[in-house]
Amino acid sequence: MITINAIGDTCPIPVVKTKKAIEKLEKPDTVETLVDNEIAVENLKKMASQMGFAVSDSKINSGYSVKITVEDIDKINDNKMSVTNAKATSEAKANSIKTGADDMVSCNIKNSGEKVVVIKSEFMGDGDNELGKVLIKGFIYALSQQDELPQTMLFYNGGAKITSEGSESIEDLKALEEKGVKIFTCGTCLNYYGLTEKLCVGEATNMYEITKKMTEASLIVCP
Repeated sequence: MITINAIGDTCPIPVVKTKKAIEKLEKPDTVETLVDNEIAVENLKKMASQMGFAVSDSKINSGYSVKITVEDIDKINDNKMSVTNAKATSEAKANSIKTGADDMVSCNIKNSGEKVVVIKSEFMGDGDNELGKVLIKGFIYALSQQDELPQTMLFYNGGAKITSEGSESIEDLKALEEKGVKIFTCGTCLNYYGLTEKLCVGEATNMYEITKKMTEASLIVCP
C-alpha cells in the first residue's frame, strides 16, 4: 500500500497528489491518502468513482484515511486515453464540421480556436476576500495540473496583482508558462497599481490585444 500524507493541504492538492500516485502504479495496489477534513474525503471518493476504482474511508486520530484500490491496472491507461480522446474531439469540433461522408472539413470560423482563461480580480467569487484569495490560488494550482490547458491567460484590474511580486501563485503560473500557456497582464492595470516593474511572469499587454484575444477565443473561462 502507498500512503500519501495530505494533512494540512488545501483543495485541490489532496486530489492532485492522489491522482499522480495512482497514475504511477505499475501493478495493482492500494493508495491511501491521509486528510484532515470531510470535504477532501468526498472529493477523493468522487475522483475514485469517476476513475472506476473501489474506495473506502475511515476516521483516524489525525483526521481521515481514504483508501483507493486499483485492481485493474489497465483502467489507469483507459482514463488517460479518455482524456486524450476528449481533447482531440474538442479541438476538432472547434475548427471543423462533419459532413454526411464523415469527413472532417475545415470551416472558415472567425475565431482562433483558443481556450482563454480571464482573471479580473485577485479574489474568486463574491463574499469574504480572504476566502476569495484562497479560492483563486487553488484555481490556478488546479489549472496547472490539468491534462488539457488553455492557450492563453489574461489578467486585468485586480488580477494584475496575481502575476506580480508578492503573489502566492507565481510558481504555478511559471509552471503553466513552461507548458506553453501564454500569460498576458494589462499594462494600464499594472501602472495603476504601481506594479509595472514588479511583473514576475508573462508579459504586459494592452486592452486592444486583450479584446482581440477574447473576441477570437472559442472558449473563455472566467473564475
